[in-house]
Amino acid sequence: MKRVLILGAGLVTGPMVHYLLDKGYHVTVASRTVAKAQALIGAHPNAEAVAYDIESDPGGATLAKLVGQADLAVSMLPYIHHPAVAKACIAQGKHMVTTSYVSPAMRELDVAAKEAGIVILNEVGVDPGIDHMSAMQIIHKVQQAGGHVDGFLSYCGGLPAPEANNNPFGYKFSWSPRGVLLAARNAAHYLRDGQEVNVPGQHLFTHYWLLDVEGLGQFEAYPNRDSLPYREAYGIGDAATMYRGTLRNQGWCDVLYKIAALGFLDDRPYDVTGKTYAHFMRGLLPPEITQTSNVKADVAAQLGVEPDSAVIKNLDWLGLFDDRPIEAPGGKISPLDLLTQVMLERMQYAEGERDLIILVHHFDASYPGGKKEKISSTLIAFGEPGGDTAMARTVSLPAAIGVDLILCGQVTASGIQTPVTPMWYEPILAGLKELGIECVERVEEG
Repeated sequence: MKRVLILGAGLVTGPMVHYLLDKGYHVTVASRTVAKAQALIGAHPNAEAVAYDIESDPGGATLAKLVGQADLAVSMLPYIHHPAVAKACIAQGKHMVTTSYVSPAMRELDVAAKEAGIVILNEVGVDPGIDHMSAMQIIHKVQQAGGHVDGFLSYCGGLPAPEANNNPFGYKFSWSPRGVLLAARNAAHYLRDGQEVNVPGQHLFTHYWLLDVEGLGQFEAYPNRDSLPYREAYGIGDAATMYRGTLRNQGWCDVLYKIAALGFLDDRPYDVTGKTYAHFMRGLLPPEITQTSNVKADVAAQLGVEPDSAVIKNLDWLGLFDDRPIEAPGGKISPLDLLTQVMLERMQYAEGERDLIILVHHFDASYPGGKKEKISSTLIAFGEPGGDTAMARTVSLPAAIGVDLILCGQVTASGIQTPVTPMWYEPILAGLKELGIECVERVEEG
């Protein structure tokens, strides 16, 4: 029986654990909070839960032991820890899978991974992951028919299902809340009709447009990091448009822009000993601003909005103007972590509520003889009430199928890999279709 080590027992790990157990693998789930790992495996005879905190293992001795006992390691840890896991896998000659983007530190391990004869499969979640695979399937189809991809726009979002969209942010957390907020600081870069567009991180939420999604209505779309490298990665290096964006419910961008402008994406710790939330809010205001006894009015004035604006109402709904004391370990907390904390208190899914994943691709294609096509590919996935979220299924099931492909010997690649070639995307997309996760393609001429 082959053995899989899964590092991390977060919000999206469950479906992967169950898929691999059903396939007959022995699964070890290692988590800082062992109770979370135990909850995932239940009483399954081929699974075990162990306590492991990579930050308390600076020399990596425990990590090396865990990796050495497995045939493959899956890192569901924060992306900054993936290179350490990869180095342990290279040293032990064990394969590895992650759902995260390939960082420069991971890319540097390509030669060492090849020399060790192992594959390190990255970007095999939903975004990145299913987005890559569904895009490449269509791009290759166009190219095999002699066509040319003139433009590509891709949008992805994880949101509450319409009936669960019942808070003023239009958002609930189905993955790392801190990760959502950290992503809100990213600059963006894309190509539109041959023109490069650069969006500084502080202006990310001023740069959005509305996207219609059939059957669901309109959503705000804003750019996701640097899109230009994907022209080469997707083999469409001369496409005039290359854009990858994030989808949110309407109102998100304006509110997040103002929250960021107030300083809430700063991760430097503040001393909050003896302070209330209202004190903290006042502390975010510049000292030269004339301050009144009404902290809401002062914050509104600083942001240039009315006291009854959406951003002030949203901050108030989170309890950030309250006179209750802040609880923070050691009496210190950053604005980003405080915002994460209060959002987690108010923006989680209630029992029985569903989440929603939307993934939309738009292609402009041209063919010899003047024929042109507009091609779309749309994935709409809902969570299961009382069961797995759509986010958990679409992130961890592609990775689980990738694990199975590697351990069954169906893919024999080595080094740092992403699923942009048919040997990866064809079986993974086929496996996802069997699990009810499918992209619907439409083609219009003209």
